[in-house]
Amino acid sequence: MYAPPPASVKTGWGYARSVGKIPNVPTREALPRHEPGDVVAIRELWNGRVWYAWPAVVVRDEPNLQMLHVPAHARCRQPVDAAGRALRLPTDRWTLQDVRRGSSSMLSFAFPDTPYAVILGFDERSELFEYYINLEEPLTRSAAGFDTVDHVLDVTIPPDRNGWSWKDEDELREAVARGIFSEEDAAWFRFWGERGAEHVLLREPPFDRDWSTWRPEPGWEDADLPRNWDLAPA
Repeated sequence: MYAPPPASVKTGWGYARSVGKIPNVPTREALPRHEPGDVVAIRELWNGRVWYAWPAVVVRDEPNLQMLHVPAHARCRQPVDAAGRALRLPTDRWTLQDVRRGSSSMLSFAFPDTPYAVILGFDERSELFEYYINLEEPLTRSAAGFDTVDHVLDVTIPPDRNGWSWKDEDELREAVARGIFSEEDAAWFRFWGERGAEHVLLREPPFDRDWSTWRPEPGWEDADLPRNWDLAPA
């Protein structure tokens, strides 16, 4: 069921350094941790520029866990081409366009030196409808909030946790064909996608707890990107 690790095993945050990638670095502890209720920007970077940005409310910001809530209908910035068409994969040129998220909200869990986040999706009735493993660089703390690099491939898991499936395999193949990522990168992403699926399916902490009844605090549904969201990455 699970693939072995890639032949060239890489550890920590030095893996998968590909064309255009911004290798992650350890969390800059000089930047203060956030308090519950703080609004931060989550930014996907590419070639030193913001590729995608959305607001999130801090639930927990601890040494071993960042929990973030993204409310429904939050106003984000998404990449578009010269014709205003949304882009799914990085290109040489793009601009950022305002867009509203849909009616679902998210509760995400990110862990140090772990190249995925686990996202719980809640529908408009606040009912859990999926677990989502987002393959990405471990979060890097920034003045705006947290930065990462998306790895295109994802995993979806139903709320009853009775199995899992890949998502966006076609986009990863295209990314490899275009030289955005290498074949070795893709193998490594798959390895970590399977580890993320195990994390949830085996009910390892913090997923030994039932998060389906979690609800945001009053006032956490109006988050917008902080004013410094577009501050150039350090």
